[in-house]
Amino acid sequence: MTGTPPPSSSSSPDRFLLLPDGAAMLFGEGATATEAYDLLTVDVPAATWTGALRTARDELGCTFFDWLSAVDEPGEGFKVAAHLVALGGPGAGTAAGPAAPRRLLLRTTVPHDAPSLPSAVGVYAGAAWHERETHEMFGIGFTGHPGLAPLLLPEEFEGHPLRKDFVLAARVAKAWPGAKEPGESEHAGPKRRQMLPPGVPDPNEWGPLKGQLPPAPTRERVARGTRTAGAAGERPPRRTRSASEGSASQAAPGGAAPARRTRSASEGSASQAAPGGAAAPAEPPAAPRRRASDAPWAQPAEPAKPAEPAKPAEPVQPAEPAEPVQPAEPAEPAQPADGRAAGGTTDETPEDDA
Repeated sequence: MTGTPPPSSSSSPDRFLLLPDGAAMLFGEGATATEAYDLLTVDVPAATWTGALRTARDELGCTFFDWLSAVDEPGEGFKVAAHLVALGGPGAGTAAGPAAPRRLLLRTTVPHDAPSLPSAVGVYAGAAWHERETHEMFGIGFTGHPGLAPLLLPEEFEGHPLRKDFVLAARVAKAWPGAKEPGESEHAGPKRRQMLPPGVPDPNEWGPLKGQLPPAPTRERVARGTRTAGAAGERPPRRTRSASEGSASQAAPGGAAPARRTRSASEGSASQAAPGGAAAPAEPPAAPRRRASDAPWAQPAEPAKPAEPAKPAEPVQPAEPAEPVQPAEPAEPAQPADGRAAGGTTDETPEDDA
């Protein structure tokens, strides 16, 4: 399982300078290219997939095959991408040193209903392992591949786990371990409604508990701040009465508001007017009210007593000198028990004993 040997990159012209503007000239009609972060991305139609790979290898010098994978784009299809690298180029082996590697991301899109694409093994032999993984993870067929046997999943596995519509059956057959949500344990309170992530169906619609669970409770939300409308359903207009006109209850019987009086404080109130209509004479001002003399605050304050002078401190008596210590008398030497001088000898004769 080997592909066509690539030509020498040193003899290929530097066609990277034509990109991204010359993508259609290199890869054919319908090809578009963008460049960002030193990565050139070229999108080609699915019909020209193997031809675009061969152009990248022969014309651009992308002799290193890095990886091939896919992405599930809902509403668009499966986007298959191959990452290629050009390791050499003009200037390789010169005094300036080898040229920097140039990266190319070649992409195409296949529909969801018929995901099939020609195999890239004839151009890059190392793409065989990557196409096997893409086939079992996304279900994309690669025509011309020598053998699309399962690579990572067991043979009895059903479905393609990297598709967005793949059902996570493990979360339906077995509950999530641990009581981390209210109501999941036996002694907890009521359980709140759970939000299922994408790809996880409702246990009451799919799985071993289908049709056995009660329906999720629905709550009617009451709008806050609503007010009951009037009989006609409209709010009455607001009155535009000023403060000088008074309230509506003070209006005159004829409909006209009474004129507001302009009486000063010296004239008194309306109830103090004289019978003849003349204003009553003003009363003399009342004498100021005197406070009781027995109030505690009315009593004169007692003069403060002068502070007694502090007594002088008694002088400290000097300490008596200590008596001198008498030297100890020398000890007398001990006398022997038999009256002989210490260390002396006595000559005794038999005559003395007699």
